[in-house]
Amino acid sequence: MIAGHKFGACLPTFGNCADRYCLGGYGGGGATIEEMLDLAATVDGLDGLELVGNWHVNDDNIYDVAKMFRERDLEICMLTPDLWTQAKWGRGSLAAPDAETRAAAVREIKKVIDWAAELDCRYVDVWPGQDGYDYCFQGNFACAWDWMVDGLAECAEHNRKVRPLVEYKPKEPRTHCYVGHVGELLLMLKDLDGIGGLLDWGHALEAGENIAESSALLSRFGKLDYLHLNDNWRQWDDDMMVGSVHLVEYLEWFYWLRKLDYRGWLTLDIFPYREDGVRAAVESRNWIEALFNAVNRVGMDAFARAIEAADACEGSRLVREAMGL
Repeated sequence: MIAGHKFGACLPTFGNCADRYCLGGYGGGGATIEEMLDLAATVDGLDGLELVGNWHVNDDNIYDVAKMFRERDLEICMLTPDLWTQAKWGRGSLAAPDAETRAAAVREIKKVIDWAAELDCRYVDVWPGQDGYDYCFQGNFACAWDWMVDGLAECAEHNRKVRPLVEYKPKEPRTHCYVGHVGELLLMLKDLDGIGGLLDWGHALEAGENIAESSALLSRFGKLDYLHLNDNWRQWDDDMMVGSVHLVEYLEWFYWLRKLDYRGWLTLDIFPYREDGVRAAVESRNWIEALFNAVNRVGMDAFARAIEAADACEGSRLVREAMGL
């Protein structure tokens, strides 16, 4: 638990992370679910882990996975349908031009919702990474939006005990993703009952957004349901450790999370390719705690006064004070 929030991580944090240049991974992480869970259990204060459907959980192992988590006193905080690694999703999932592919994507999401309900997991993350286009004259802009909304509406009705969330990202694996920015996400969700929003720090950076502002917008419309924490250099979704690049923006963000009374999960979505996963998770946790403490050092009221006065110089001074500089 961190500052009243549950602290989570995506299970691959503790795996043998591979990239497209080193397909076998760089070594150091767990090779099986149990090995990754054992590593995760060594991180003080970790409350839960996210799993990917068919990577980590399926019809055959669901009760074994539940037992593994109980034995380590960990929650399953999120399940994610795999809508991006299989060739059948190469031209899209919920917005695929082929109607049967779209129906298959809905079935996949519903199946993972069923697993989530069985595992007492509250959230399912729908990341439509393959839904987009790469070339001119490839995207069906007139229909794709309706296909996605219709598919999500059907999934929302499947089991009201589980809340599907949509995660936005501007690019990768497609050069253009249909749900690429916070505004597009809100437009898509405005008429969808029972569907929430997931804000990934790195995706918002990649989209050129100020994460604090994006969070305030999502909160205003009741769609700030869940957070992924990481960092990057804004050009790519590098999934680096928390606070490794954008400290001042993180400080502002933690002020706003308190101002907005966000009480959900703070979940690491990092890929420590060449780093030790446990150490990377611990460093990220320590930065989260340190930055929340830095907000406390100055106080919410002092930051609020600077914001109300639109006083950039006072804001700068308070950042320095918060960081003890």
